[in-house]
Amino acid sequence: MGPAEARVRLPQLRLDELLEELQARIDAARGTRDRVHSLLEAVLSVGRELNLEQALRRIVEAAAVLVDAEYAALGVIGPDGKRLSAFHTVGVGADRIALIGPYPEGHGILGELIRHPEPLRLAKLSQHPASYGFPAHHPPMNTFLGVPIRVRDQVFGNLYLTEKRGGLQFDEEDESVLSTLAVAAGVAIDNARLYEESRLRERWLRATAEITHGLMSGAERAEVLGLLAERAREITGAALAAVAMPVEETDSLSVELATGVDAERHRGLVLPFRGSLMGEAYVGATPVTSEDISADPRVSAGPDRFTGLGPAVAVPVGTGVEGVRGVVLLVREAGQTAFSEKETEPLQGFAAQAAVAMELADRRRDAEEIAVLKDRDRIARDLHDLAIQRLFATGMTLQSAGRFIEHQEAAERVVRAVDDLDETIKIIRSTIFGLRSREGGAGSGLRARVVRAVGEAAPVLGFAPSVRMEGLLDTDVPRDIADHVVAVLSEALTNVARHAHAGRADVALETDGREIRLTVTDDGVGLPAGGRRSGLSNLAERAEQLGGALRTRAPEGGGTTLEWRVPVGKRDEG
Repeated sequence: MGPAEARVRLPQLRLDELLEELQARIDAARGTRDRVHSLLEAVLSVGRELNLEQALRRIVEAAAVLVDAEYAALGVIGPDGKRLSAFHTVGVGADRIALIGPYPEGHGILGELIRHPEPLRLAKLSQHPASYGFPAHHPPMNTFLGVPIRVRDQVFGNLYLTEKRGGLQFDEEDESVLSTLAVAAGVAIDNARLYEESRLRERWLRATAEITHGLMSGAERAEVLGLLAERAREITGAALAAVAMPVEETDSLSVELATGVDAERHRGLVLPFRGSLMGEAYVGATPVTSEDISADPRVSAGPDRFTGLGPAVAVPVGTGVEGVRGVVLLVREAGQTAFSEKETEPLQGFAAQAAVAMELADRRRDAEEIAVLKDRDRIARDLHDLAIQRLFATGMTLQSAGRFIEHQEAAERVVRAVDDLDETIKIIRSTIFGLRSREGGAGSGLRARVVRAVGEAAPVLGFAPSVRMEGLLDTDVPRDIADHVVAVLSEALTNVARHAHAGRADVALETDGREIRLTVTDDGVGLPAGGRRSGLSNLAERAEQLGGALRTRAPEGGGTTLEWRVPVGKRDEG
Protein backbone atom coordinates (compact mmCIF):
# COMPACT_ATOMS: atom_id res chain seq x y z
CA MET A 1 0.00 0.00 0.00
CA GLY A 2 1.39 3.34 -1.06
CA PRO A 3 1.43 6.60 0.94
CA ALA A 4 -1.65 7.95 -0.83
CA GLU A 5 -3.75 4.89 0.02
CA ALA A 6 -2.66 5.10 3.68
CA ARG A 7 -3.72 8.72 3.89
CA VAL A 8 -7.21 7.73 2.56
CA ARG A 9 -7.68 4.95 5.12
CA LEU A 10 -6.56 6.88 8.22
CA PRO A 11 -9.38 9.48 8.00
CA GLN A 12 -11.85 6.66 7.36
CA LEU A 13 -10.73 4.83 10.53
CA ARG A 14 -11.03 8.06 12.52
CA LEU A 15 -14.50 8.60 11.11
CA ASP A 16 -15.57 5.08 12.14
CA GLU A 17 -14.36 5.74 15.66
CA LEU A 18 -16.27 9.02 15.78
CA LEU A 19 -19.42 7.37 14.45
CA GLU A 20 -19.20 4.61 17.02
CA GLU A 21 -18.70 7.15 19.80
CA LEU A 22 -21.66 9.16 18.49
CA GLN A 23 -23.81 6.05 18.40
CA ALA A 24 -22.83 5.20 21.98
CA ARG A 25 -23.75 8.69 23.13
CA ILE A 26 -27.05 8.51 21.27
CA ASP A 27 -27.78 5.17 22.90
CA ALA A 28 -26.85 6.61 26.29
CA ALA A 29 -29.07 9.63 25.67
CA ARG A 30 -31.91 7.37 24.64
CA GLY A 31 -31.36 5.27 27.79
CA THR A 32 -31.35 8.37 29.93
CA ARG A 33 -34.49 9.62 28.16
CA ASP A 34 -36.22 6.28 28.65
CA ARG A 35 -35.20 6.18 32.30
CA VAL A 36 -36.43 9.73 32.86
CA HIS A 37 -39.72 8.77 31.23
CA SER A 38 -39.91 5.69 33.48
CA LEU A 39 -39.18 7.83 36.52
CA LEU A 40 -41.88 10.35 35.55
CA GLU A 41 -44.36 7.55 34.97
CA ALA A 42 -43.49 6.05 38.37
CA VAL A 43 -43.91 9.42 40.09
CA LEU A 44 -47.29 9.95 38.42
CA SER A 45 -48.40 6.41 39.26
CA VAL A 46 -47.43 6.77 42.91
CA GLY A 47 -48.89 10.27 43.20
CA ARG A 48 -52.32 9.19 41.91
CA GLU A 49 -52.80 6.59 44.66
CA LEU A 50 -54.78 7.81 47.70
CA ASN A 51 -54.96 4.52 49.57
CA LEU A 52 -51.88 4.35 51.81
CA GLU A 53 -51.32 0.60 51.55
CA GLN A 54 -51.70 0.68 47.77
CA ALA A 55 -49.38 3.70 47.57
CA LEU A 56 -46.68 1.83 49.48
CA ARG A 57 -47.11 -1.17 47.19
CA ARG A 58 -46.77 1.01 44.07
CA ILE A 59 -43.66 2.71 45.47
CA VAL A 60 -41.78 -0.51 46.08
CA GLU A 61 -42.82 -1.95 42.70
CA ALA A 62 -41.71 1.22 40.87
CA ALA A 63 -38.36 1.20 42.71
CA ALA A 64 -37.61 -2.35 41.58
CA VAL A 65 -38.35 -1.49 37.93
CA LEU A 66 -36.40 1.79 37.88
CA VAL A 67 -33.08 0.34 39.10
CA ASP A 68 -33.64 -3.13 37.60
CA ALA A 69 -33.42 -4.88 40.99
CA GLU A 70 -34.54 -8.46 41.52
CA TYR A 71 -35.68 -7.84 45.11
CA ALA A 72 -37.17 -4.71 46.65
CA ALA A 73 -38.71 -3.82 50.01
CA LEU A 74 -40.16 -0.84 51.80
CA GLY A 75 -39.84 -0.85 55.59
CA VAL A 76 -42.06 1.48 57.63
CA ILE A 77 -40.42 2.70 60.84
CA GLY A 78 -42.54 2.21 63.98
CA PRO A 79 -43.55 4.88 66.54
CA ASP A 80 -40.44 4.21 68.65
CA GLY A 81 -38.22 5.23 65.70
CA LYS A 82 -36.00 2.17 66.22
CA ARG A 83 -37.84 -0.76 64.66
CA LEU A 84 -39.78 -1.54 61.51
CA SER A 85 -43.52 -1.84 62.09
CA ALA A 86 -44.48 -2.89 58.54
CA PHE A 87 -42.69 -4.45 55.57
CA HIS A 88 -43.71 -4.50 51.89
CA THR A 89 -41.75 -6.73 49.50
CA VAL A 90 -41.36 -7.45 45.77
CA GLY A 91 -39.59 -10.46 44.29
CA VAL A 92 -40.03 -12.92 47.17
CA GLY A 93 -43.03 -15.23 46.83
CA ALA A 94 -45.57 -15.93 49.56
CA ASP A 95 -44.34 -19.52 49.98
CA ARG A 96 -40.76 -18.36 50.51
CA ILE A 97 -41.90 -15.67 52.95
CA ALA A 98 -43.79 -18.31 54.97
CA LEU A 99 -40.62 -20.42 55.17
CA ILE A 100 -38.42 -17.46 56.19
CA GLY A 101 -40.74 -16.50 59.06
CA PRO A 102 -41.58 -13.09 60.58
CA TYR A 103 -40.62 -9.93 58.73
CA PRO A 104 -37.39 -8.23 59.91
CA GLU A 105 -37.65 -5.63 62.67
CA GLY A 106 -34.63 -3.57 61.64
CA HIS A 107 -31.39 -5.34 62.60
CA GLY A 108 -28.18 -5.40 60.58
CA ILE A 109 -28.05 -3.34 57.40
CA LEU A 110 -31.74 -2.45 57.69
CA GLY A 111 -31.07 -1.01 61.13
CA GLU A 112 -28.03 0.85 59.82
CA LEU A 113 -30.30 2.81 57.49
CA ILE A 114 -32.72 3.53 60.36
CA ARG A 115 -29.90 4.83 62.56
CA HIS A 116 -28.29 6.79 59.71
CA PRO A 117 -31.01 7.85 57.24
CA GLU A 118 -28.73 8.52 54.25
CA PRO A 119 -28.40 6.67 50.90
CA LEU A 120 -26.28 3.53 51.22
CA ARG A 121 -24.71 1.58 48.32
CA LEU A 122 -22.88 -1.72 48.80
CA ALA A 123 -21.13 -4.03 46.36
CA LYS A 124 -21.45 -6.93 48.82
CA LEU A 125 -23.80 -6.93 51.78
CA SER A 126 -21.85 -9.42 53.85
CA GLN A 127 -18.72 -7.22 53.91
CA HIS A 128 -20.40 -4.35 55.78
CA PRO A 129 -19.63 -4.26 59.55
CA ALA A 130 -23.35 -4.02 60.39
CA SER A 131 -24.23 -7.10 58.35
CA TYR A 132 -26.46 -9.35 60.43
CA GLY A 133 -26.72 -12.36 58.11
CA PHE A 134 -29.85 -13.93 56.67
CA PRO A 135 -32.30 -16.41 58.22
CA ALA A 136 -32.79 -19.90 56.80
CA HIS A 137 -34.54 -20.16 53.40
CA HIS A 138 -33.69 -16.51 52.61
CA PRO A 139 -32.60 -15.97 48.95
CA PRO A 140 -28.93 -14.94 48.51
CA MET A 141 -28.39 -11.18 48.24
CA ASN A 142 -25.14 -9.33 47.51
CA THR A 143 -25.48 -5.92 45.87
CA PHE A 144 -27.50 -3.41 47.88
CA LEU A 145 -28.96 0.09 47.53
CA GLY A 146 -31.00 1.78 50.24
CA VAL A 147 -32.53 5.26 50.53
CA PRO A 148 -34.72 6.86 53.22
CA ILE A 149 -38.25 8.17 52.57
CA ARG A 150 -39.06 11.41 54.37
CA VAL A 151 -42.54 12.80 55.01
CA ARG A 152 -42.53 16.41 56.19
CA ASP A 153 -38.92 16.19 57.40
CA GLN A 154 -39.68 13.01 59.38
CA VAL A 155 -38.21 9.69 58.25
CA PHE A 156 -41.22 7.51 57.37
CA GLY A 157 -39.27 4.43 56.25
CA ASN A 158 -36.64 3.12 53.87
CA LEU A 159 -36.45 1.60 50.39
CA TYR A 160 -34.18 -1.46 50.18
CA LEU A 161 -33.06 -2.79 46.74
CA THR A 162 -30.87 -5.85 46.25
CA GLU A 163 -29.42 -7.93 43.40
CA LYS A 164 -29.24 -5.68 40.33
CA ARG A 165 -30.03 -7.86 37.33
CA GLY A 166 -27.25 -9.00 34.98
CA GLY A 167 -24.76 -9.26 37.83
CA LEU A 168 -24.16 -5.49 37.68
CA GLN A 169 -23.50 -3.06 40.51
CA PHE A 170 -25.83 -0.28 41.55
CA ASP A 171 -24.27 3.02 40.43
CA GLU A 172 -24.63 6.73 41.18
CA GLU A 173 -27.37 7.09 38.60
CA ASP A 174 -29.38 4.32 40.29
CA GLU A 175 -28.95 6.11 43.61
CA SER A 176 -30.02 9.43 42.08
CA VAL A 177 -33.12 7.90 40.44
CA LEU A 178 -34.11 6.10 43.63
CA SER A 179 -33.60 9.24 45.76
CA THR A 180 -35.85 11.16 43.36
CA LEU A 181 -38.52 8.46 43.65
CA ALA A 182 -38.19 8.63 47.47
CA VAL A 183 -38.99 12.38 47.40
CA ALA A 184 -42.07 11.74 45.27
CA ALA A 185 -42.99 8.83 47.54
CA GLY A 186 -42.86 11.11 50.60
CA VAL A 187 -45.33 13.51 48.97
CA ALA A 188 -47.60 10.63 47.89
CA ILE A 189 -47.56 9.10 51.40
CA ASP A 190 -48.38 12.46 52.95
CA ASN A 191 -51.32 12.94 50.55
CA ALA A 192 -52.60 9.43 51.24
CA ARG A 193 -52.37 10.04 54.98
CA LEU A 194 -54.27 13.32 54.75
CA TYR A 195 -56.93 11.68 52.60
CA GLU A 196 -57.33 8.79 55.04
CA GLU A 197 -57.51 11.19 57.99
CA SER A 198 -60.24 13.23 56.28
CA ARG A 199 -62.18 10.06 55.44
CA LEU A 200 -61.78 8.85 59.01
CA ARG A 201 -62.95 12.20 60.41
CA GLU A 202 -65.98 12.02 58.12
CA ARG A 203 -66.84 8.52 59.40
CA TRP A 204 -66.58 9.69 63.03
CA LEU A 205 -68.85 12.67 62.29
CA ARG A 206 -71.43 10.42 60.63
CA ALA A 207 -71.35 8.02 63.56
CA THR A 208 -71.76 10.89 66.05
CA ALA A 209 -74.75 12.24 64.11
CA GLU A 210 -76.28 8.75 64.00
CA ILE A 211 -76.00 8.29 67.76
CA THR A 212 -77.31 11.78 68.53
CA HIS A 213 -80.29 11.24 66.24
CA GLY A 214 -81.02 7.89 67.89
CA LEU A 215 -80.93 9.32 71.40
CA MET A 216 -82.95 12.42 70.62
CA SER A 217 -85.58 10.46 68.71
CA GLY A 218 -86.36 8.40 71.78
CA ALA A 219 -84.48 5.16 70.98
CA GLU A 220 -83.82 2.78 73.87
CA ARG A 221 -80.49 3.26 75.64
CA ALA A 222 -79.41 -0.34 74.94
CA GLU A 223 -79.98 0.22 71.23
CA VAL A 224 -77.91 3.41 71.24
CA LEU A 225 -75.10 1.82 73.27
CA GLY A 226 -75.03 -1.02 70.74
CA LEU A 227 -74.72 1.51 67.94
CA LEU A 228 -71.92 3.29 69.82
CA ALA A 229 -69.95 0.05 70.27
CA GLU A 230 -70.49 -1.20 66.72
CA ARG A 231 -69.47 2.06 65.03
CA ALA A 232 -66.36 2.41 67.19
CA ARG A 233 -65.40 -1.19 66.42
CA GLU A 234 -65.88 -0.74 62.67
CA ILE A 235 -63.95 2.52 62.40
CA THR A 236 -60.96 1.41 64.49
CA GLY A 237 -60.76 -2.10 63.02
CA ALA A 238 -61.22 -3.69 66.46
CA ALA A 239 -62.24 -7.33 66.91
CA LEU A 240 -64.17 -6.64 70.14
CA ALA A 241 -66.05 -3.66 71.55
CA ALA A 242 -67.70 -3.44 74.97
CA VAL A 243 -69.55 -0.67 76.81
CA ALA A 244 -69.63 -0.56 80.62
CA MET A 245 -71.76 1.74 82.78
CA PRO A 246 -71.40 2.49 86.53
CA VAL A 247 -73.51 0.54 89.00
CA GLU A 248 -75.15 3.11 91.28
CA GLU A 249 -73.84 3.47 94.84
CA THR A 250 -70.95 1.03 94.15
CA ASP A 251 -67.36 1.34 92.99
CA SER A 252 -67.90 -0.88 89.98
CA LEU A 253 -68.88 -0.96 86.31
CA SER A 254 -71.30 -3.35 84.61
CA VAL A 255 -70.66 -4.39 81.00
CA GLU A 256 -74.05 -3.64 79.51
CA LEU A 257 -73.17 -4.44 75.92
CA ALA A 258 -70.48 -6.23 73.92
CA THR A 259 -70.08 -6.99 70.22
CA GLY A 260 -67.47 -8.95 68.29
CA VAL A 261 -65.19 -11.84 69.28
CA ASP A 262 -66.45 -13.79 72.34
CA ALA A 263 -68.84 -10.94 73.12
CA GLU A 264 -71.13 -13.21 75.17
CA ARG A 265 -68.31 -13.74 77.71
CA HIS A 266 -68.23 -10.02 78.48
CA ARG A 267 -71.92 -9.12 78.71
CA GLY A 268 -73.08 -8.54 82.26
CA LEU A 269 -69.63 -8.71 83.88
CA VAL A 270 -69.16 -6.44 86.88
CA LEU A 271 -65.69 -4.87 87.03
CA PRO A 272 -64.17 -2.92 89.95
CA PHE A 273 -63.01 0.68 89.54
CA ARG A 274 -59.63 -0.26 91.00
CA GLY A 275 -57.69 -3.03 89.33
CA SER A 276 -59.40 -3.10 85.94
CA LEU A 277 -58.56 -1.47 82.61
CA MET A 278 -62.05 -0.01 82.14
CA GLY A 279 -62.23 1.08 85.77
CA GLU A 280 -58.94 2.94 85.44
CA ALA A 281 -60.26 4.82 82.40
CA TYR A 282 -63.50 5.67 84.26
CA VAL A 283 -61.81 6.94 87.44
CA GLY A 284 -59.09 8.85 85.59
CA ALA A 285 -61.49 10.18 82.90
CA THR A 286 -58.78 9.55 80.31
CA PRO A 287 -57.99 6.83 77.74
CA VAL A 288 -56.00 3.84 78.99
CA THR A 289 -54.14 1.60 76.52
CA SER A 290 -52.69 -1.89 76.71
CA GLU A 291 -50.27 -3.45 74.21
CA ASP A 292 -51.51 -6.95 75.04
CA ILE A 293 -54.71 -7.23 77.06
CA SER A 294 -54.48 -11.02 77.25
CA ALA A 295 -51.45 -10.64 79.55
CA ASP A 296 -52.40 -7.35 81.23
CA PRO A 297 -52.52 -7.55 85.07
CA ARG A 298 -55.33 -4.96 85.06
CA VAL A 299 -57.77 -7.54 83.64
CA SER A 300 -59.80 -8.56 86.67
CA ALA A 301 -61.01 -12.03 87.61
CA GLY A 302 -63.67 -13.66 85.49
CA PRO A 303 -63.96 -16.03 82.54
CA ASP A 304 -61.08 -16.33 80.08
CA ARG A 305 -62.32 -13.81 77.53
CA PHE A 306 -59.34 -12.29 75.68
CA THR A 307 -57.83 -15.34 73.96
CA GLY A 308 -56.32 -14.41 70.59
CA LEU A 309 -56.63 -10.68 71.28
CA GLY A 310 -53.89 -8.11 71.84
CA PRO A 311 -53.82 -4.28 71.69
CA ALA A 312 -56.65 -2.56 73.58
CA VAL A 313 -57.85 0.89 74.60
CA ALA A 314 -60.47 1.90 77.18
CA VAL A 315 -62.00 5.33 76.52
CA PRO A 316 -64.29 7.23 78.93
CA VAL A 317 -67.70 8.23 77.59
CA GLY A 318 -67.69 11.87 78.65
CA THR A 319 -65.11 14.24 80.12
CA GLY A 320 -64.21 15.21 83.66
CA VAL A 321 -64.86 13.20 86.82
CA GLU A 322 -68.49 14.29 87.06
CA GLY A 323 -69.19 13.97 83.35
CA VAL A 324 -68.04 10.39 82.72
CA ARG A 325 -71.08 8.22 82.04
CA GLY A 326 -69.33 4.98 81.12
CA VAL A 327 -66.40 3.40 79.28
CA VAL A 328 -65.89 1.94 75.79
CA LEU A 329 -63.34 -0.87 75.45
CA LEU A 330 -61.90 -1.68 72.01
CA VAL A 331 -59.61 -4.67 71.46
CA ARG A 332 -57.75 -5.71 68.30
CA GLU A 333 -56.56 -9.17 67.35
CA ALA A 334 -53.14 -10.28 68.58
CA GLY A 335 -50.28 -9.10 66.37
CA GLN A 336 -52.04 -5.96 65.13
CA THR A 337 -50.76 -2.45 65.78
CA ALA A 338 -51.35 -0.81 69.15
CA PHE A 339 -53.80 2.08 69.47
CA SER A 340 -51.90 5.30 68.81
CA GLU A 341 -52.61 8.75 70.15
CA LYS A 342 -53.84 9.78 66.68
CA GLU A 343 -56.50 7.07 66.91
CA THR A 344 -57.56 7.60 70.51
CA GLU A 345 -57.98 11.36 70.06
CA PRO A 346 -60.94 11.19 67.61
CA LEU A 347 -62.31 8.19 69.52
CA GLN A 348 -62.33 10.23 72.72
CA GLY A 349 -64.08 13.09 70.93
CA PHE A 350 -66.66 10.66 69.57
CA ALA A 351 -67.30 9.24 73.05
CA ALA A 352 -67.56 12.75 74.53
CA GLN A 353 -70.17 13.76 71.93
CA ALA A 354 -72.09 10.57 72.68
CA ALA A 355 -72.05 11.52 76.38
CA VAL A 356 -73.44 14.98 75.57
CA ALA A 357 -76.21 13.38 73.52
CA MET A 358 -76.99 11.01 76.43
CA GLU A 359 -77.13 13.96 78.82
CA LEU A 360 -79.54 15.85 76.58
CA ALA A 361 -81.72 12.76 76.17
CA ASP A 362 -81.77 12.25 79.96
CA ARG A 363 -82.74 15.87 80.51
CA ARG A 364 -85.57 15.50 78.03
CA ARG A 365 -86.79 12.34 79.76
CA ASP A 366 -86.52 14.10 83.14
CA ALA A 367 -88.68 16.94 81.80
CA GLU A 368 -91.23 14.45 80.51
CA GLU A 369 -91.23 12.62 83.86
CA ILE A 370 -91.68 15.88 85.75
CA ALA A 371 -94.66 16.69 83.53
CA VAL A 372 -96.15 13.26 84.28
CA LEU A 373 -95.55 13.67 88.01
CA LYS A 374 -97.15 17.11 87.99
CA ASP A 375 -100.15 15.64 86.23
CA ARG A 376 -100.32 12.90 88.85
CA ASP A 377 -100.22 15.49 91.61
CA ARG A 378 -103.08 17.37 89.95
CA ILE A 379 -105.14 14.18 89.66
CA ALA A 380 -104.39 13.28 93.29
CA ARG A 381 -105.34 16.77 94.42
CA ASP A 382 -108.60 16.65 92.47
CA LEU A 383 -109.42 13.22 93.90
CA HIS A 384 -108.70 14.41 97.40
CA ASP A 385 -110.42 17.79 97.18
CA LEU A 386 -113.42 16.80 95.07
CA ALA A 387 -114.13 13.07 94.86
CA ILE A 388 -113.39 12.15 98.49
CA GLN A 389 -115.23 15.17 99.86
CA ARG A 390 -118.32 14.42 97.78
CA LEU A 391 -118.26 10.73 98.69
CA PHE A 392 -117.78 11.61 102.32
CA ALA A 393 -120.70 14.08 102.18
CA THR A 394 -122.89 11.50 100.45
CA GLY A 395 -122.03 8.94 103.12
CA MET A 396 -122.90 11.38 105.92
CA THR A 397 -126.21 12.16 104.25
CA LEU A 398 -127.10 8.48 103.88
CA GLN A 399 -126.04 7.80 107.46
CA SER A 400 -128.27 10.62 108.70
CA ALA A 401 -131.18 9.52 106.51
CA GLY A 402 -130.86 5.94 107.76
CA ARG A 403 -132.19 6.93 111.15
CA PHE A 404 -135.54 7.85 109.59
CA ILE A 405 -136.03 4.61 107.65
CA GLU A 406 -138.44 2.32 109.45
CA HIS A 407 -138.22 -0.59 106.98
CA GLN A 408 -135.53 -2.92 108.36
CA GLU A 409 -134.28 -4.26 105.01
CA ALA A 410 -134.06 -0.77 103.51
CA ALA A 411 -132.13 0.47 106.56
CA GLU A 412 -129.63 -2.39 106.21
CA ARG A 413 -129.10 -1.55 102.52
CA VAL A 414 -128.33 2.05 103.44
CA VAL A 415 -125.81 0.88 106.05
CA ARG A 416 -124.14 -1.36 103.46
CA ALA A 417 -124.04 1.56 101.01
CA VAL A 418 -122.33 3.70 103.63
CA ASP A 419 -119.80 0.92 104.25
CA ASP A 420 -119.16 0.66 100.51
CA LEU A 421 -118.57 4.39 100.35
CA ASP A 422 -116.05 4.12 103.22
CA GLU A 423 -114.23 1.33 101.38
CA THR A 424 -114.24 3.39 98.17
CA ILE A 425 -112.74 6.33 100.05
CA LYS A 426 -109.97 4.04 101.34
CA ILE A 427 -109.24 2.83 97.79
CA ILE A 428 -109.07 6.38 96.49
CA ARG A 429 -106.75 7.40 99.35
CA SER A 430 -104.48 4.47 98.46
CA THR A 431 -104.54 5.58 94.84
CA ILE A 432 -103.60 9.12 95.85
CA PHE A 433 -100.70 7.76 97.89
CA GLY A 434 -99.54 5.73 94.89
CA LEU A 435 -99.74 8.73 92.58
CA ARG A 436 -97.70 10.86 94.94
CA SER A 437 -95.14 8.24 95.92
CA ARG A 438 -91.64 8.17 94.49
CA GLU A 439 -89.38 5.24 93.70
CA GLY A 440 -86.60 4.27 96.11
CA GLY A 441 -83.48 6.35 96.22
CA ALA A 442 -80.20 5.71 94.47
CA GLY A 443 -78.63 2.41 95.22
CA SER A 444 -81.90 0.61 95.99
CA GLY A 445 -81.89 -1.32 92.68
CA LEU A 446 -81.16 -5.04 92.57
CA ARG A 447 -77.94 -4.56 90.59
CA ALA A 448 -76.42 -2.31 93.23
CA ARG A 449 -77.60 -4.55 96.08
CA VAL A 450 -76.03 -7.63 94.45
CA VAL A 451 -72.69 -5.85 93.94
CA ARG A 452 -72.72 -4.74 97.59
CA ALA A 453 -73.57 -8.27 98.78
CA VAL A 454 -70.67 -9.73 96.80
CA GLY A 455 -68.34 -7.03 98.11
CA GLU A 456 -69.35 -7.79 101.70
CA ALA A 457 -68.66 -11.51 101.16
CA ALA A 458 -65.17 -10.96 99.70
CA PRO A 459 -63.34 -10.53 103.06
CA VAL A 460 -64.89 -13.76 104.38
CA LEU A 461 -64.08 -15.67 101.18
CA GLY A 462 -60.54 -14.34 100.97
CA PHE A 463 -61.00 -13.31 97.32
CA ALA A 464 -63.37 -11.24 95.18
CA PRO A 465 -65.90 -13.33 93.23
CA SER A 466 -66.55 -12.42 89.60
CA VAL A 467 -70.05 -11.07 88.88
CA ARG A 468 -72.11 -11.11 85.68
CA MET A 469 -75.62 -9.62 85.44
CA GLU A 470 -77.94 -9.56 82.42
CA GLY A 471 -81.48 -8.34 81.80
CA LEU A 472 -83.68 -5.61 83.25
CA LEU A 473 -83.00 -6.58 86.84
CA ASP A 474 -84.05 -3.25 88.35
CA THR A 475 -87.23 -3.11 86.24
CA ASP A 476 -88.60 -6.64 85.84
CA VAL A 477 -87.86 -8.06 89.29
CA PRO A 478 -90.37 -7.08 92.04
CA ARG A 479 -89.02 -5.73 95.30
CA ASP A 480 -90.04 -8.75 97.39
CA ILE A 481 -88.34 -11.21 95.01
CA ALA A 482 -85.27 -8.95 94.87
CA ASP A 483 -85.07 -9.23 98.67
CA HIS A 484 -85.09 -13.03 98.36
CA VAL A 485 -82.39 -12.93 95.66
CA VAL A 486 -80.04 -10.87 97.83
CA ALA A 487 -80.66 -13.13 100.82
CA VAL A 488 -80.04 -16.29 98.77
CA LEU A 489 -76.85 -14.83 97.28
CA SER A 490 -75.48 -13.89 100.69
CA GLU A 491 -76.25 -17.34 102.10
CA ALA A 492 -74.78 -19.12 99.08
CA LEU A 493 -71.51 -17.17 99.34
CA THR A 494 -71.42 -17.82 103.08
CA ASN A 495 -71.76 -21.56 102.38
CA VAL A 496 -68.86 -21.33 99.91
CA ALA A 497 -66.73 -19.59 102.54
CA ARG A 498 -67.59 -22.12 105.27
CA HIS A 499 -67.55 -25.42 103.43
CA ALA A 500 -66.10 -25.25 99.91
CA HIS A 501 -62.43 -24.34 100.61
CA ALA A 502 -62.58 -22.60 97.22
CA GLY A 503 -60.11 -20.26 95.57
CA ARG A 504 -62.59 -18.83 93.10
CA ALA A 505 -66.32 -18.14 92.81
CA ASP A 506 -68.43 -16.83 89.93
CA VAL A 507 -71.84 -15.18 90.38
CA ALA A 508 -74.32 -14.84 87.48
CA LEU A 509 -77.73 -13.16 87.77
CA GLU A 510 -80.05 -13.12 84.74
CA THR A 511 -83.68 -12.36 83.96
CA ASP A 512 -85.71 -12.58 80.77
CA GLY A 513 -88.77 -10.85 82.25
CA ARG A 514 -90.41 -14.17 83.14
CA GLU A 515 -88.02 -15.65 85.66
CA ILE A 516 -84.86 -14.73 87.49
CA ARG A 517 -81.92 -17.11 87.69
CA LEU A 518 -79.08 -16.85 90.20
CA THR A 519 -76.05 -19.09 89.62
CA VAL A 520 -73.13 -19.38 92.04
CA THR A 521 -70.20 -21.55 90.96
CA ASP A 522 -67.08 -22.36 93.00
CA ASP A 523 -63.97 -24.50 92.45
CA GLY A 524 -64.00 -26.03 95.94
CA VAL A 525 -64.34 -29.56 97.29
CA GLY A 526 -67.91 -30.04 96.03
CA LEU A 527 -70.99 -31.34 97.84
CA PRO A 528 -70.51 -34.06 100.47
CA ALA A 529 -71.23 -37.58 99.29
CA GLY A 530 -74.67 -38.95 100.12
CA GLY A 531 -76.74 -35.78 100.08
CA ARG A 532 -77.04 -32.04 100.16
CA ARG A 533 -75.57 -29.74 102.72
CA SER A 534 -78.10 -28.84 105.39
CA GLY A 535 -77.40 -25.17 104.69
CA LEU A 536 -79.02 -25.49 101.26
CA SER A 537 -82.45 -26.49 102.61
CA ASN A 538 -83.35 -22.89 103.43
CA LEU A 539 -82.49 -21.81 99.88
CA ALA A 540 -84.65 -24.61 98.46
CA GLU A 541 -87.58 -23.62 100.69
CA ARG A 542 -87.36 -20.00 99.55
CA ALA A 543 -87.46 -21.12 95.90
CA GLU A 544 -90.43 -23.46 96.47
CA GLN A 545 -92.42 -20.77 98.29
CA LEU A 546 -92.03 -18.53 95.26
CA GLY A 547 -92.91 -21.27 92.75
CA GLY A 548 -89.32 -21.92 91.72
CA ALA A 549 -86.59 -24.48 92.34
CA LEU A 550 -83.04 -24.95 93.54
CA ARG A 551 -80.58 -27.19 91.66
CA THR A 552 -77.01 -28.13 92.49
CA ARG A 553 -74.54 -29.94 90.29
CA ALA A 554 -70.85 -30.69 90.04
CA PRO A 555 -69.18 -29.10 86.98
CA GLU A 556 -66.51 -30.99 85.04
CA GLY A 557 -63.65 -29.01 86.52
CA GLY A 558 -64.71 -29.75 90.09
CA GLY A 559 -66.45 -27.65 92.72
CA THR A 560 -70.17 -26.90 92.91
CA THR A 561 -72.71 -25.00 90.83
CA LEU A 562 -75.82 -23.74 92.63
CA GLU A 563 -78.73 -22.57 90.45
CA TRP A 564 -81.69 -20.79 92.15
CA ARG A 565 -84.54 -19.75 89.85
CA VAL A 566 -88.03 -18.37 90.49
CA PRO A 567 -90.70 -16.66 88.34
CA VAL A 568 -90.93 -12.87 88.53
CA GLY A 569 -94.65 -12.56 87.73
CA LYS A 570 -94.89 -12.15 83.94
CA ARG A 571 -96.55 -14.94 81.95
CA ASP A 572 -97.41 -15.56 78.33
CA GLU A 573 -101.08 -14.88 77.57
CA GLY A 574 -103.34 -17.65 76.31
